[in-house]
Amino acid sequence: MARSIKHHEDGTQMSSFFDLFDPTASSSSSEATDLNGNSTSSISSSSNTSNDDDEDDMFLSYEELLIKKGGSQKRSVAIPPRLQNHAPFVQHQQYSSSCSPVIDFDLDILPPEPQLGNIEYKLKLINPSKQRFEHLVTQMKWRLREGNGEAIYEIGVSDSGQLHGLSDADMTCSLHTLNQMARKLDASTSVLRRKALSAGRSVVEVLVRKIPDDQHNIEVRVAVLGGADAGKSTLLGVLTQGEFDNGRGRARLNMFRHMHEIQTGRTSCISHETLGFDQQGNVINYKYNEMMTAEEISDRSTKLVTFMDLAGHRRYLKTTVQALSGYSPHHAILVVGSGSTISNMTQEHLAIVHALDMPFSIVVTKCDLIPPDDVLFELKTLLTAVGYRKVPYLIANEDDVLNANAHQNVEQIVPIFCVSNVTGDGLDLLTKYLYVLSPGISNSEKERLEQEPIEFQIDEIFKVAEVGLVVGGLLCKGVITENVPVRIGPQLDGTFLPVTVQTIHRNKAPCRVVRAGQSASLSFYPGDDMPPLRRGMVILPDYEEEDTAYGSYFFQARVSVLFHATSIYEGFQTTMHIGSIRQTAVIVGIMGQTDGIRTNQTASVMFRFVRHPEYVRPGMRVLFREGTSKGIGKVTQVFPLNQKVK
Repeated sequence: MARSIKHHEDGTQMSSFFDLFDPTASSSSSEATDLNGNSTSSISSSSNTSNDDDEDDMFLSYEELLIKKGGSQKRSVAIPPRLQNHAPFVQHQQYSSSCSPVIDFDLDILPPEPQLGNIEYKLKLINPSKQRFEHLVTQMKWRLREGNGEAIYEIGVSDSGQLHGLSDADMTCSLHTLNQMARKLDASTSVLRRKALSAGRSVVEVLVRKIPDDQHNIEVRVAVLGGADAGKSTLLGVLTQGEFDNGRGRARLNMFRHMHEIQTGRTSCISHETLGFDQQGNVINYKYNEMMTAEEISDRSTKLVTFMDLAGHRRYLKTTVQALSGYSPHHAILVVGSGSTISNMTQEHLAIVHALDMPFSIVVTKCDLIPPDDVLFELKTLLTAVGYRKVPYLIANEDDVLNANAHQNVEQIVPIFCVSNVTGDGLDLLTKYLYVLSPGISNSEKERLEQEPIEFQIDEIFKVAEVGLVVGGLLCKGVITENVPVRIGPQLDGTFLPVTVQTIHRNKAPCRVVRAGQSASLSFYPGDDMPPLRRGMVILPDYEEEDTAYGSYFFQARVSVLFHATSIYEGFQTTMHIGSIRQTAVIVGIMGQTDGIRTNQTASVMFRFVRHPEYVRPGMRVLFREGTSKGIGKVTQVFPLNQKVK
């Protein structure tokens, strides 16, 4: 296959992105790692030698990489002097000691079994005694709690990480025992991958999934963002509708909610769509059968991915930031179009996701039109810069998908997918990744939040015929059921008014209960005296004491300035994002700083909302922006209207 070669202005050749490392040196006896750190034996290609620190993989063109990772022989190479400052995509040795285990069968050894988390090693599970079986079931229950209903079992692996493997008979018996353990907990099992070792032995990786008793499925919220014309809506249309695009935007039509979006082809509001998976990992979407509805997708799925299609145009940036802050998605997907440079808007989205400390992955679309080499080079440069220090991980096969998912919570690994919405190339790997993607919050933490008082953040307000006002948003804490009395506010005077929840809908389907961490829409009894509603309000428990909850104009936060051209002083006005709250606030005091605060500086700051009071509590995450200026922090103290500021 011919390589993609470009030329500098002076006429010299410039290799493509995956040709960064020339095959100038290797050793026949040395060990090498492939693009994503998989260990291989090198072959001699030159008599020259290089230092160990300079040895890494040869970066090929995208098409050659897919062939290479499909089983062709690999070789170690040296980095040419002009590119020695460029970091490789992934070197497991650099981070595996301090991060979660690298579940990479190609290394023939895994890190020691982690004490925490949802990954469990088992050398064998053959005819355990009754007492041992009960202990194994209890252990599985704990691992499932750690993984929010999902656990990964490595069968044939010792606690030290050695891949011993099992014979076919022992592996069959071990998998049978694992299935019995899962059935004891009403959980399901599915084999993710199998690795053959010498002497007919093998190692198997199994996904164990248990849906909570009060839920139909395990839900993961995924925000999809990126610059305009990157292909976000088209990508989601293909994933959720099950049909490829025609190259002229047909797949995205189902994602639009307004006529002007159809006319311009640009998303201007938050659009929600779902993608389901059954126990075996088969996709359940609108193409599953002709009469498929959103409610049926939710009912048939054991794993449900809820997408939020966010606007990419700068005009709607405030809507995008509010969705990321208010809905608290578990994961973000940044979409970049192949053949185009990374726009300022895309960099803005990446900076916001990074500021919110949210795990994310990247999808490069339109790879059928233009090879993604150039945009991948830009992504690598951007992600490895000082401000991010991320490790880009190019996904080329299913092993890469599972390896990347093992590092979801590490927040160093950034999976990169190259797809085509027209031909379907790479979509199967992205779908597999979504199937194994974990919410990233343990069941124990979820149960703790459910024990706390209700706090529902209102992000959207609708008026439905014959129903009345309907509010949509995220339940941060507690549990809401039908017919429960609550209070909604704050009003202009800071008070909360009593109302009663009548109906609850989740994923476009009615339900009777919504729990902490779930998004839902609520309607109220028509007889209730509904106050004027706005985004940023919250729903709290209906306490007997009317002064339990109050809105605040003033609050104090410990903030860090990510970027500002000069210094921030008292009187600085900025757009403040706190959960679903989006309002202009002014700095009325900076503690301990007489000359203002600059980029990378931290200070305790007193803010005042400009228009109306909001419900803010200590510990809430703060994100403020004004033009190119950005800052993050946490609320440390609030001053409700029924109290005086000292």
